[in-house]
Amino acid sequence: MSTVAKPSKASAAGISADALIRMYRQMLAIRLFEERVNDLYTRALMPGLAHLYIGEEAVAVGICEALRDDDYITSTHRGHGHCLAKGADPKLMFAELLGKEAGYCKGKGGSMHIADPATGNLGANAIVGGSAGIATGAAFASKYLKTGQVTVCFFGEGALGQGVLYEEMNLAQLWTLPVIYACENNMYNEYTHFSETTAGDIIARPAAFGMAAEIVDGQDVRAVYAAASKYVERARRGEGPAFLQLDTYRYRGHHVGDIAREYYRPKTEEQHWVGQRDPVKLHSEWLTSEGIADKSTLDRITAELTADMDAAVEFATSAPYPDPSKVDDDVYA
Repeated sequence: MSTVAKPSKASAAGISADALIRMYRQMLAIRLFEERVNDLYTRALMPGLAHLYIGEEAVAVGICEALRDDDYITSTHRGHGHCLAKGADPKLMFAELLGKEAGYCKGKGGSMHIADPATGNLGANAIVGGSAGIATGAAFASKYLKTGQVTVCFFGEGALGQGVLYEEMNLAQLWTLPVIYACENNMYNEYTHFSETTAGDIIARPAAFGMAAEIVDGQDVRAVYAAASKYVERARRGEGPAFLQLDTYRYRGHHVGDIAREYYRPKTEEQHWVGQRDPVKLHSEWLTSEGIADKSTLDRITAELTADMDAAVEFATSAPYPDPSKVDDDVYA
């Protein structure tokens, strides 16, 4: 029988001050990273496109804060935030975006195919819903090998139109696999509001499989962490998979070249989410109001991360390209 929980409320219960500040640092790092990605693209220094995670930082950070280092994640075309939250090095990520040999995939994967097995990141995937099988397979392996690891499968609400997701959720529920399906509902399937593509309630879909499910405010990192912690530990105890509907919003376009968006979403809607629902700002204001961090502490974090990101960009822009003779290395399809 399914259980659809009430939405999680933000709380600091059980979260240390260090963890709360670390989550702020991680969210801000993602924001600053993505702003530099956009800058590299607009200056024609980055080949191809990127899909920015700005506005959704609380989802990746809140979930990954609840994971162990050896737990797994699978990511999406909008995956820089997931990679960073799970422990990726910004220097190597920028190098990958610029096609440099120092990148995670030696410059051959680019923005949408970054993988870092050392941190449990099994890879981003440009195919909508394409990582569902990878994540569920990893969870099956963890159960079979009795490692106690949990896998989180990140995907956007657009993946709800992909049949493979339901096949994998069905297997995960039947086999009681330790996997969390994290649906980042940023409201838009590229340029189309999800209400025009997704019939019924999103949360009713996992409930039909008898899967534990919960709707979470994806702009509140503490609420995300609370829900993720609950279901990650549940999965680790062998009690099966769960589905999180994380209501969030991408502040920029579908990709870096999507500048004029008013033809598919209202400007007033953007202004509301950016002005009143910014996850980085909401958490920083809460930290100061609770006396957990003062403005000088947050300013110092900003200065440190700004310097780190600038150094990472410098590393990547100065790094060499792969030798042309290696064009076929590590290419399997």
